[in-house]
Amino acid sequence: MSQETVYAIASGKGGVGKTTTTVNLGTALAEAGKRVVVVDADLGMANLAGFVSLSPDSTTLYDVLAGDASIDDATYRLADNIFAVPSGTSLDDYAETSPEGLGKAVAKLRSKFDYVFLDIGAGISHETVLPLGLADAVVLVSTPEPAAIHDSKKTLELTKRAGGSVAGLILTRTRPDSDVSHEDLADRLGVSLLGSVPEDSAARDSVYAGTPLVVFEPNGPGAVAYRRIAADLTDVDVAEPATDGGANRPAETEADSTQTAEPDGDSASREAAHDDVSSAITEAETDP
Repeated sequence: MSQETVYAIASGKGGVGKTTTTVNLGTALAEAGKRVVVVDADLGMANLAGFVSLSPDSTTLYDVLAGDASIDDATYRLADNIFAVPSGTSLDDYAETSPEGLGKAVAKLRSKFDYVFLDIGAGISHETVLPLGLADAVVLVSTPEPAAIHDSKKTLELTKRAGGSVAGLILTRTRPDSDVSHEDLADRLGVSLLGSVPEDSAARDSVYAGTPLVVFEPNGPGAVAYRRIAADLTDVDVAEPATDGGANRPAETEADSTQTAEPDGDSASREAAHDDVSSAITEAETDP
């Protein structure tokens, strides 16, 4: 089994499906019985805040990095086995953060969850580069377009400078009728091709429904691709979607049910209602 448990999901440019990829890989592993936390490490442009219904005084990663709260206080339960740590949206609060505190927060999450996914921002700012070195491995996300691949080279270079390593490349919104070789694109970057996610009409619908594609349309081509990539990336046995009301899904073991992935304190007060998740699971990436 892979010893890598903390992954930074990165892209050279926005709008390529990075957040969507993060959410769907995490959800696929959660459905396989693994405890997963998704961290919105895009401090400047938070994408996952709508994962939970936040009140103005809700605790976020901003508070953690400002030294005003623990990472447990900013961790919210979304559904079975999956949690989220949202960043804030206030520019004033952002100004008070110290990105260097992210390492301590990630270390704490590593000890509490099976997998940690860091959804990091595009660009070359300090808060973007830092998570690249904190993760066990970086997953590059890009579309096959030349501009996106070109920008992925910059992320690859930043990862090297941060002392990180790249697990490979995920290509999104691919088309079967294209004459572009996905393997060749990965070769140009000098990385392995982790998988390709085909253009799927259900993807946009899942965005507006606020439900991960692997749940929204589990038998669709996009969902199948994400589950396969999650399995290959982590060596976890990610089951095919159940067609019998859930009978084929991995059963929770007694050990799973007794292990505590809840943050310390009153976790019920920080549990996101299922309907509240709908506003932002992939709200940030609606462009084709």
